[in-house]
Amino acid sequence: MNQQKNTKQGILVKMNIVLLGSPGVGKGTYAKRISGIYGIPQISTGDMFREAIKNKTEIGLKAKEYIDKGELVPDDVTIGIVEERLKKDDCKNGFMLDGFPRTIAQAEALDKIVVIDKVLDFTASEKIIIDRLSGRRICKSCGAIYHIRNIIPKVKGVCDKCGGEVYQRNDDKPEAVKKRLDVYTKQTAPLIGYYKEKKLLADIGADKPIEQVDEIIADVRKALEE
Repeated sequence: MNQQKNTKQGILVKMNIVLLGSPGVGKGTYAKRISGIYGIPQISTGDMFREAIKNKTEIGLKAKEYIDKGELVPDDVTIGIVEERLKKDDCKNGFMLDGFPRTIAQAEALDKIVVIDKVLDFTASEKIIIDRLSGRRICKSCGAIYHIRNIIPKVKGVCDKCGGEVYQRNDDKPEAVKKRLDVYTKQTAPLIGYYKEKKLLADIGADKPIEQVDEIIADVRKALEE
């Protein structure tokens, strides 16, 4: 592993990480905590596309052509944007890639750009994920997130923050969630095998409720620092 000591905290700060995890597993929450601990950015595919398009880079403009037509961005363009993003100064001590790679071809291309030190695969049971996502409610106006059991608005159907309508997205309904999980499993299974064979994969159990996030982060730190 690429290692560089932070003498103040005594922890590793130089590492290149790939994050895997199905919808509803809580990956975004864990990523923010990991980013704060190690001082490395979480980089999602969406963020990379938006930045490249905003900066009007040559490869960003290529991606925009496909996005504007509602088409999938080809691998060569996506990989080019990843390479462009990882050259930024904020990645000099490492990074967390979220949403890339999605296929073996993308993983092999990534290996030619950088050395990946660890792949964190956050997992939770299908029952727990369906419960989390099907109970989620979102404000139509400001995007605030609620849950029918854990984060309940003071007035039913009304956002505490802006007074907007709180509703359930179609893709958060149980039957839609199950389909999303099936697609994710089919897409990701080969990738998990790829990184397991390289001995880079760490399974992080994420069945615990959000109140126990510290326990999950402790498992992450153990996987990264061993």
